[in-house]
Amino acid sequence: MSIIDTHYSKGNIVSLYLLSFLAIILWGLSYIWSNRLLHLRIPVEYFVFVRVFVAGLLLYCLNKIMGKNIRIKKKDLPMFLLLAMFEPLIYFICETYGIRLTESPTYSALIIASTPIVSVAAGMFIFKEKFSIINMLGIVICLSGLVMVTLCAESIGNLFLWGVLLLLIAVFSEVGHASCTKALTSSDYEPQVIVMYQFLIGSVYLFPLFMIKGMKNFDFGYYMSWQVWSPIICLAILCSGIAFSLWVNTIKHLGVAKSSIFLSLIPLVTAIADGLLGGQVLRPMQWLGICIASFGVIMTQTELPRPRFIPKRSRI
Repeated sequence: MSIIDTHYSKGNIVSLYLLSFLAIILWGLSYIWSNRLLHLRIPVEYFVFVRVFVAGLLLYCLNKIMGKNIRIKKKDLPMFLLLAMFEPLIYFICETYGIRLTESPTYSALIIASTPIVSVAAGMFIFKEKFSIINMLGIVICLSGLVMVTLCAESIGNLFLWGVLLLLIAVFSEVGHASCTKALTSSDYEPQVIVMYQFLIGSVYLFPLFMIKGMKNFDFGYYMSWQVWSPIICLAILCSGIAFSLWVNTIKHLGVAKSSIFLSLIPLVTAIADGLLGGQVLRPMQWLGICIASFGVIMTQTELPRPRFIPKRSRI
């Protein structure tokens, strides 16, 4: 039994949270590596397909070596096809183009971190779930923090708003991905198997874009250089294979709503990593905005304790 499919009890719930944080750290770094490839002028259609295919292939080899049951039940095939459509097809393309157009991995990560808000909104308007006043206030506070960070920006790309739109589409696709993942984990598929099929099917979706646009100006010496492949390998192994397997396990044990709270930490990881690597340095007001936005997301996931009912004693 692997570390990511262990049954979690109250005694080792800390391990679940630590592994969830590890996934968030890896995803925070993914914005740095994706941005590096964009600066190297590597087509999105090239490195996204290679990232997804390599991750799926490695997970297939791992599952075969470990003797995992990788058979798909016929009734679950449409759900796997929908899962791969949400992510990687829609999510990775919109996310990566969003990073390119906003010209900022930190801002991009911050927008993606608003996913829990969409999860709350979906629960309210689609699934008719009830939320408290503190949850509503959390949405307002989070949006205020996002505005602070954006308005304090010294410079943004000319197509910044288009980048934001693409990133918002990625947010909605992430909610769809989480919902499909939860349904599949209920059918007793192991995390590594779900992610393996997610990426293998996703690579089929992405293959036409790879051939038409990704290989358009292919230069073997440059595209296959270590300068290009080092961030691709990091994205494929760390941010796709490992992080997604950990995240499936998080959704399985915590659920869609509770697991989404961790996404609010992604921009903090990206901002810190970007600063340490000599990239964009945020001003104090922007750091404050990120903290406020993260706090707001936490409030959207907070449940108020229910008042205890104490029966009245009858008077005799």
